[in-house]
Amino acid sequence: MAHLLGAEGLHLEYPTKVVFDSITLGIEEGDRIGIVGRNGDGKSSLLAMLAGRKEPDAGRVTMRAGTTVGVLDQADTLDDAHTIAQAVVGDTPEYEWAGDARVRDVIHGLLRDLDWNAPVDSLSGGQRRRVALAALLTQDWDIIALDEPTNHLDVEAITWLAAHLKKRWAAGTGAFLVVTHDRWFLDEVCTETWEVHDRIVEPFEGGYAAYILQRVERDRMAAASEAKRQNIARKELAWLRRGAPARTSKPKFRIDAANQLIEDVPEIRDTVSLQSLAVARLGKDVVDLLDAGVTYPATAAAPPSEVLRDVEWRIAPGERTGILGVNGAGKSTLLGLVAGTIQPTSGRVKRGKTVQVRTLTQRIDELAQHWNDPVRVVISGLRTAYTFCAGSKSQDLTPGQLLERLGFSTAQLSTPVKDLSGGQQRRLQLLLVLLDQPNVLILDEPTNDMDTDMLAAIEDLLDSWPGTLLVVSHDRYFLERVTDQQYAVLGGRLRHLPGGVDEYLRLRALQDAEPQAQASSTAGAQKGLDGAALRAAQKEVSALERRIQKLTDQVDRAKHALAEHDQADYAGLGEKMKAISEREAEIEELELRWFELTEQIG
Repeated sequence: MAHLLGAEGLHLEYPTKVVFDSITLGIEEGDRIGIVGRNGDGKSSLLAMLAGRKEPDAGRVTMRAGTTVGVLDQADTLDDAHTIAQAVVGDTPEYEWAGDARVRDVIHGLLRDLDWNAPVDSLSGGQRRRVALAALLTQDWDIIALDEPTNHLDVEAITWLAAHLKKRWAAGTGAFLVVTHDRWFLDEVCTETWEVHDRIVEPFEGGYAAYILQRVERDRMAAASEAKRQNIARKELAWLRRGAPARTSKPKFRIDAANQLIEDVPEIRDTVSLQSLAVARLGKDVVDLLDAGVTYPATAAAPPSEVLRDVEWRIAPGERTGILGVNGAGKSTLLGLVAGTIQPTSGRVKRGKTVQVRTLTQRIDELAQHWNDPVRVVISGLRTAYTFCAGSKSQDLTPGQLLERLGFSTAQLSTPVKDLSGGQQRRLQLLLVLLDQPNVLILDEPTNDMDTDMLAAIEDLLDSWPGTLLVVSHDRYFLERVTDQQYAVLGGRLRHLPGGVDEYLRLRALQDAEPQAQASSTAGAQKGLDGAALRAAQKEVSALERRIQKLTDQVDRAKHALAEHDQADYAGLGEKMKAISEREAEIEELELRWFELTEQIG
């Protein structure tokens, strides 16, 4: 492979910290590099030095003659005076950019929901981020450097970006470096991982899963002080090996070595024990949404808006559910119904007497009253012990022990809350929510400002939290890791996703294609379906939809009934869970047939 960029003897330091000490790296044609490490260890600084945006204090960066580098910074550099069109394609005539398939793909993948002629200053922060990314990707570069590109992107946009980067260059050409905490994205697009730690950059072969395996091997030989970090990494490796088939089926690391490393690691969650403790804390009734709907009244600027309709959701004690949906689909409204902050305009919400709901929001309101207090003062007024699940028994942890599990050092206990980093404030916010001892926990985009190690630590803590957990997140890895099932808000309705995130992406693709299908009323005939066959296919689709809905309702009721079953009857619980799995498998088969038919119909 041809050499594109080299860095030799790079040294970088600030008045109170040496960030890098004589590091030497190279980037070759075909490199697909993910950069990981703790917040504050220098990931963004490394990217900036390699891209020529920051000068090192010593050492040098050299590039092959003619090499071009495109950079996506975390900072917003868009010109407010421009329209979206000007920001993305500049003064390029429409016939030129519209004739470029890659430019059209970028615009459709990132900006299809935006007005092409809207002014940049009218956009939200997330929309501006998408415009900046589109402006970068529509141009030709030999190397692309991306600093947290998935921030503010939803699951669909992240999936599109991964596919774009994988096909952007031919094999063995071009290169990119990406700093991100999105572990699914790292595993999907990267063939090499650089870990930034302790003033060095340590390379690992493969994506995130391969990196975890190699780090576990390294940590096994490390000093005793690394034991805690090692155990969390081994637990994460166990999930990667036992988890989603799409991940475990990829030959990204040595299967035998991985299995040997995790042979003594138990399942990540003791589901039966967690559910038993949840029932003890919650009782049998949690929150039931019964044909619930929400319509917001008309305003001077807009007519009435129906956000949710006919939502039937019986939430069980110990349930761990992820919620998917595009921005504006109604996810926040749905969670508001569960939390009681929003009242339904149709149907009703039935809430158990012992239910205590707490929500980790995207804001840091919970910390406002503690802004000038050191961390130790914040936790000093809290209770002395809090209950978590440890195997088949409960375990009491002190606030200090919980802080340690969330990565706070002894020195940081004296730091005022206002001086903590964004990630530290987010972790402290989560701790205060947990220490309120809710039995229903709602997490709204909890991964913001977290590095991969801290995300693993939070996942480890949530694995032992005995209650009902509802999660909204665009971080696919986190969502799949901490929840046992996923639902989506689609067309104002709540839909179960037996196929998880992949099924959601298929449904969204069909939803996007629906207007085109309606415009092509003769598409079925063009695909070889005559009028009679087309009607038969449409009739079967309707029957499938009714059957899928019926089975989904049965699964929901069966899961709810688990709470009423004797929690000591492990055999009986196992039989009931087996029956649920069989129904979910049937739903998945029916949905595959539904997809086939809808494609034929056009």
